[in-house]
Amino acid sequence: MDRITQDLLANGSIMQRQVDRLLAQSISPDLILRDITLSGFMTMDRLVRFIVQQIRSGVYELSIIDDYDYIKEHIVLQKLSQEENLLFIDLDSIDMDYKLTERAPLAQLKKFNALPISEDELSVTVAFNDPLNIDAQEALQRLFPRKPLKVAVATKKQIQSYLFKVELKNSVKDLVAKIRDELNSINSVEEQQEASSILLLIDVVLKTCIQGRASDIHIEPTEKNCVVRGRVDGKLTEMFIFEKDIYPPLASRLKLLANLDIAEKRKPQDGRFSTLVGALEYDFRISTLPILYGESIVMRVLDKQKALVKLEDAGMDTANYQKLLKGLQAPFGIILVTGPTGSGKTTTLYGALNELRNVEDKVITVEDPVEYRMNLIQQVQVNPKVGLSFADALRSILRQDPDKIMIGEIRDQETLEIAIKAALTGHLVISTLHTNDAISSIPRMADMGIQHYLISGALVAIQAQRLVRKICVHCKVEEKLSPTIIEELGSFIPENAKFYIGKGCKECNESGYMGREMICEVLNISEELSSIIAKGASKDAMLEQAKRDGFIGIYENGIQKALDGITSIEEILRVAKG
Repeated sequence: MDRITQDLLANGSIMQRQVDRLLAQSISPDLILRDITLSGFMTMDRLVRFIVQQIRSGVYELSIIDDYDYIKEHIVLQKLSQEENLLFIDLDSIDMDYKLTERAPLAQLKKFNALPISEDELSVTVAFNDPLNIDAQEALQRLFPRKPLKVAVATKKQIQSYLFKVELKNSVKDLVAKIRDELNSINSVEEQQEASSILLLIDVVLKTCIQGRASDIHIEPTEKNCVVRGRVDGKLTEMFIFEKDIYPPLASRLKLLANLDIAEKRKPQDGRFSTLVGALEYDFRISTLPILYGESIVMRVLDKQKALVKLEDAGMDTANYQKLLKGLQAPFGIILVTGPTGSGKTTTLYGALNELRNVEDKVITVEDPVEYRMNLIQQVQVNPKVGLSFADALRSILRQDPDKIMIGEIRDQETLEIAIKAALTGHLVISTLHTNDAISSIPRMADMGIQHYLISGALVAIQAQRLVRKICVHCKVEEKLSPTIIEELGSFIPENAKFYIGKGCKECNESGYMGREMICEVLNISEELSSIIAKGASKDAMLEQAKRDGFIGIYENGIQKALDGITSIEEILRVAKG
């Protein structure tokens, strides 16, 4: 049995009979304390107060909480800093002064898990993970001899994450110094744009972000810094921090690459450019947006290889793949791919186009913007400035004698009406719609003003999807679910089911996840379902009929992925719980 549980028993905070009752339920001795807090025998607040009291009296080291996943470090540190009358800081919520870190050796900051964050006339504020480590405070005080230290508290993970950013910043220190020298020796704006070192920095940024598996790169100026973040597996992580003076030449050069107006800083702009990163050519779609301290620049990384991904390689299970394939083989009708923004709908559309393209059929797409360029397909980019909207483009397409049409997104009633008419006059139309699940698309189309009998006649299949993070294979371990979650999953899981989670390692940047995969539901419109849609049936009635036809929901599909050890239950509950 673990040390904290033994100490709680010894001082009478919990009873032996409570422990025995949990042991009788075959719960692992290491998880007794977790289940005691879950069952309400002892609240988490009381447990945290007990741990903080033991840390303050020197009985426990702060590191004791590392052995307990369910005791959150930030809650313990908040309580500890409160008791010690210190400031607890969420490092992500402040604009840190990175110049301070140059005055302290990185090795020493790593050794003490400390980070200098700000300075005023009276003191230097340093965030420590362990505020009771007097040796660490004395060692850092010697590095800032002119002002007293003001001790603050922050979590170990955040401090280590920011020290890693300082290390990255140091790795491009010489390049940044070279950029400054170049900028100081250059007078005209034209010469600044031709400066070669800023191109080298852009190359380093793109290469690092792509090697880190980023799908989008965000460059954001703050009051004191310029932050580069990458979206990895759907979540943003900071990649680089530069001083503010590096931002203007960096922004100008990127705008120049994408043929944007570098003098225009008050209006949003969009563009794209291609460049070699390593040995491969990548396309980047760039968007600028004026914000308080400059312009936010976002680059979508368009990897040409991803456009050619087969649907089954994107994580579609065999049953759903066969259902969608059946829909794609229909001679005419409309197939919808639904889901929230960033759920991989465009990738699925391109996967479907891959299945459809051949020499015999004329395939035309209407997109905003065209993300991937493909052979054997005529791609139209909408341009509202010249009066070419989705609806206008669609009308013209129908005169081009197409067999199959892909519409990037159905945004309004007019586009939907033309798409339905095209589907009913012998064309196969595939498109996306923003709804949370497959069945919801039907009432959504009715809300947009389409008659039920037209919907039932045109619809062939609807796919709803989400992206879930895959467990990192390098740190995958079995996970013991709490009784409440097992009860919640109920009939969805078999007895003695095993689930897994990623502990976090260097390979996955301590996140426990690496890569993403699709979970989905595919609703084929059977004759029976079509008949009740035409009568304007309720959503519940449609769902009942779909289940009789063999429909399996996205939540169930996700749980199966967790049972297969591909993702975690936590991820499924986050993404797919209705």
